[in-house]
Amino acid sequence: MRKTATILVVIFWVIFHLGICSASQTGPGQSEKDPNVALAPLTGAARPVLSPVERWAPAVKPKPLSENVTRGIRWLIEHQHPQGGWSQGEESPTMGNSLDHLKDKPNVADTCAAALALIRSGSAPNSGPYVQNILSAVKFVCSEVRESDANSLFITKLRDSRLQMKLGTYIDTFMASILFAEVTGKMPDAQSEKMVEDAFNKVMDKIESNQHPDGTFGETGWASTLSQSMASKGINRAAQSGKKVSEQVRSRLEANARGKYNRSSGKFSPEGSASVELYAGAATLGAIQDSENTNAAMRKEVQQKLATAKTPAEQAEAKQLLNRFEENTGDLQSARKAIISRLDDKQFIAGFGSNGGEEFLSYMNIGESLVVKGGEDWTKWDKEITANLNHIQNKDGSWTGHHCITGRTFCTSAALLVLMTDRAPVPVAAKIQRR
Repeated sequence: MRKTATILVVIFWVIFHLGICSASQTGPGQSEKDPNVALAPLTGAARPVLSPVERWAPAVKPKPLSENVTRGIRWLIEHQHPQGGWSQGEESPTMGNSLDHLKDKPNVADTCAAALALIRSGSAPNSGPYVQNILSAVKFVCSEVRESDANSLFITKLRDSRLQMKLGTYIDTFMASILFAEVTGKMPDAQSEKMVEDAFNKVMDKIESNQHPDGTFGETGWASTLSQSMASKGINRAAQSGKKVSEQVRSRLEANARGKYNRSSGKFSPEGSASVELYAGAATLGAIQDSENTNAAMRKEVQQKLATAKTPAEQAEAKQLLNRFEENTGDLQSARKAIISRLDDKQFIAGFGSNGGEEFLSYMNIGESLVVKGGEDWTKWDKEITANLNHIQNKDGSWTGHHCITGRTFCTSAALLVLMTDRAPVPVAAKIQRR
C-alpha cells in the first residue's frame, strides 16, 4: 500500500511538473508578433499570455439573442455575395438612382459592418454558426487592402459609395480597422492570421501617416463627425487588441473629441454633424468613451511606472499620462450626463427627423457609452431603443433608412449592433503597446 501510494505521488508530481513547464513555453507557431503573446510592459517585467477572450468582455451580462436579431442576422446571411462581401443593397426610392451602379457591388465599409454584426451574435472566423460567413468577409476586406496603394488613406478602389459620401471619404479604412481588431487572434490558422496581420498593419500605417495635427483625416462627408468617431473606435480597439499604436495619434484623437464638448455649457460642437445634434453628441461621446476604455486598460500600468520611475523624465511622462487620463474621464462623465439629459427629447433622438444609417450609428455610440456606465440609465436606454428598432424592422428582417444612408445592408447591420450593444467588447485585461 505504502509503495503504491509513493508511486502515485511521484506520478502526480511528474505530471504536474511537466504541465507547468509546458505552460511556460511558447506554443507552436507563436512568435513575438503573435497577438496572443503577452505584450512587453513599460517596466520590462514579464506578462501573462492573454487570449482574445481575456482581453475583452461585455460590460454587462448579455441578453439572449431576440427573434428580431435572429431575423436580421438571417437577412444578412442571405444577402452576402459569393466573393464574401456585402453591397449597399436596396435603397429607398427617395434616394433616386444616382448610385444604381454600386447597388450590387460589394464594398469594404458595408462588409465590415455586416461582419461585425455577425461577430456580436457570438461567432468568429474560427468558431460559431457563422464562421464561414465571417471568414469570407475578412478575406474580401483583406484582398481590397492588399490591392490598395501604399500611401493614401484609401484601402479600396471603389469611390463615391453612399457611406463615403454621407459618413466620410475614408469610412472604409476606419471600419476595416475595427473589424481587424476584433478578429485578430481568432483566425482559424497561421496563414489566415498572417493575412489579417499584414492587412491590419497596412491599414494602421495608412491611418497613422495620414492623420492631421488636429486629429482629423481630411474627411469630406455629410456627417463626417460620425466617421471621425469610427476612426477613434478603430484606433483604440487596435490598441486594445495588442497592436502597437502611436500614442501621439491616439492622444490627438482624444483631444479632438474632447475639444468638441464644452463642459461648462454641456453643448457639443456642430462641426461635421450636418447641424444634427444627435450626430454631434453621439459621435463625440463615443470617441471620448473609446479613449477612456483604452486609458482604463493602461492606467494601472502607468501608475506602476510612476511608482518605480528611475529618472525625472520617466516620472514626468507617467504624470502627464495620468493627468490626461483624469481630464478625459471628467469630460466623459460630463458629456455622458449631457446626453442622458436629452434621451427623453424625441426631437433629439429623431436626429435628422427620420430613420437613417446615421441615426442607427449614433444610437450605437450612445449605447456603447451607457453600457459601460451600467445602472438605470443603461437599462432604460436599452429597453426604449430596442422597442423602437423592433417596431421599425421590415418583415423580411432587414432595416431600411429613409434619408441619406438608406441601404439595407448598413442600416440592418447598424441596427443589429445597437440591439446587441450589451455584447460590445470592453477591455478588461488589455496590455497596451505604445510607440
